[in-house]
Amino acid sequence: MSELLDWLLSPVAIRARAEQLYAHVAAGKSAYFTLEAGRLEQAADYVAEVIRANYPSLKIPYHARWRHFGDRWDKLAPRFQGIQSDELARIRFDLAVVSVLLDAGAGAAWKYVEPGSEQVLARSEGLAVASLHAFQKGVFSRLPEALPCRADAEGLERITTEDIAQAFQVTADNPLDGLEGRTKLLRDLGAALRKSPGYFGHADDVPRIGFLFDHLKAQAREGVLPADAILKALLRGLGPVWPGRIDFEGVNLGDCWRHPAALAHDASDGLVPFHKLSQWLAYSLVEPLEEAGIRVVDLDALTGLPEYRNGGLFLDLGVLRLKDSALAAERLPPAHEAVVEWRALTVALLDRIAEPLRRRLGKTQAELPLASLLEGGTWAAGRRIAAERRPGGPPPLNIISDGTVF
Repeated sequence: MSELLDWLLSPVAIRARAEQLYAHVAAGKSAYFTLEAGRLEQAADYVAEVIRANYPSLKIPYHARWRHFGDRWDKLAPRFQGIQSDELARIRFDLAVVSVLLDAGAGAAWKYVEPGSEQVLARSEGLAVASLHAFQKGVFSRLPEALPCRADAEGLERITTEDIAQAFQVTADNPLDGLEGRTKLLRDLGAALRKSPGYFGHADDVPRIGFLFDHLKAQAREGVLPADAILKALLRGLGPVWPGRIDFEGVNLGDCWRHPAALAHDASDGLVPFHKLSQWLAYSLVEPLEEAGIRVVDLDALTGLPEYRNGGLFLDLGVLRLKDSALAAERLPPAHEAVVEWRALTVALLDRIAEPLRRRLGKTQAELPLASLLEGGTWAAGRRIAAERRPGGPPPLNIISDGTVF
C-alpha cells in the first residue's frame, strides 16, 4: 500500500479535504452554499441546550450504535451469563458491524413495529432495533439455532433480499430505501471476511466478524489502543464490501467522492474521503473493547460524522445557506457536488463547534471528546431542529440512498 493510498484511508485525509472545501465555500466560490460562520455561536447555544436537556449530569456516552438499542442490549445480559469476556466482545463486534452497515438512510416511508412492545420506530432507531431482533434470531449466523448471536461468513453469504425484507418488515406499503443494496452489502461482507483472514480468521472456526476483536487486542500495547487503529483495520478489512465507486491503486476507496475544489498535485487530486459508516463503526467498537479491558485513546483523531443529522443542523440553523432554495426539492445522488460539499462542510463545522460547546458546558476535550458531543449533541440537535422545521423530521436536503451512504 502506497503512502498516498494509506493517507486517503485515514481521518487525516478526511479533515484535510474537508478544510479545502470549507475554504472554497468561505471564499464565496461555491455554486451551492453560503457560509454564515458568525451563526456558529448561536448554533452552539442550541446544541448546548439539547445536551443539558438530554444529559443533565453531562455524563455523555459515545455516539455509537448502542445508543439506538436503548436498554434492549442490557436486557439480553442474562442470555450471556457465564460467557468469557473475549467471546462477549466478539458477539458485540458481530452485532455492531452488521447493524451499522445496515444503517444507511431508510427513507421517510419506512417504519418498524417492534414485536412484543408494538413500538413504532423509524430511521436509525428502527433500523437498529430491527437488526437487533434479526441478530437474536440468527439471521446472520451459519448456525441460527445453535449459535444465533453471531455473524460469520457462511451466514452472511447466504442472506437473500427476502431475508432482509422479512426482518425489516418491508412490504409494498412499507418500502425500505436501498433494500437490494443492503442485501448485497451483507453478502459482500461475508466474502470480505474470507478474503482477510488476518482480521477475521481463526484456526478453529469459519471467518467471523467478531474475530476482529482478537486482531485489535493483539495490536494493543500494554492494554492501550489508539482509536485510529480501529478505523485502519475496518477500512482495510472491510474495503471489499463497498460498491465499486473509485478505484485507487487497485483498492476500492468506498465512501470517497470527487469535487473539483479538492486540489492536489498528485493522484489524489479531486478526491474527498469521508468513510462515514466505517468511522461510526469505529466509535461503536470502542465500548466492547473497553469493557473487555482495552483502553482506547485519542478518540478525537477520528472526525465528526458527515451524515444528514449533523449536516442538517448547520443548514437548519443558518450556519449554511443554500444559494438556490430549489436544490432542497431535488433528489440528489451521493456523488453530486452539492452533497460532497455539504458533507465536507459538516466535518469542518463539527470541529469548529466543539470548543464553543465545551466552553458552555465547562468541560475539557478529555471530558467531552467529539464522540460524546456528537451523541449529546449535534446529532440529537439535528434531529430536533429537523422535526421543528419539517413534518416527520426529514433532512433539509433529499439524498438518494443506495443503502451504503448516510
